[in-house]
Amino acid sequence: MQHGKVSALPGSNIVSFPGQRPPNQVGFDRQELARILDLYGRMVAAGEWRDYAMNFTRECASFAAFRRTADVPQMRLEKRPALRNRQGMWALFGEHGQVLKRGQELVNVLAPVERRLVKAVEE
Repeated sequence: MQHGKVSALPGSNIVSFPGQRPPNQVGFDRQELARILDLYGRMVAAGEWRDYAMNFTRECASFAAFRRTADVPQMRLEKRPALRNRQGMWALFGEHGQVLKRGQELVNVLAPVERRLVKAVEE
């Protein structure tokens, strides 16, 4: 075996480049997580949500908010860096899996949830 090459299958070679490894999983950075959890806290205070879940895979990081623990999530937010140059790496999904918003900026993608929070507080 040569230096810099790793055999995956017989007859195939994977070349690794120093410092160019793909991450094992996608995650939220500190500012993104702070914004998401701030919104979650305000929704909890408004009585809209009670629980959340996060999932981190090689392709995406997701945050889901629930009204009750046993329910399907009312909202799911996904970060997919592979879509950064296409439709935007952020996507907001509704309770039934429909795409509510996609975009490049987290603030813009969370706007429908922010509007819903304003309505919940006014009632």
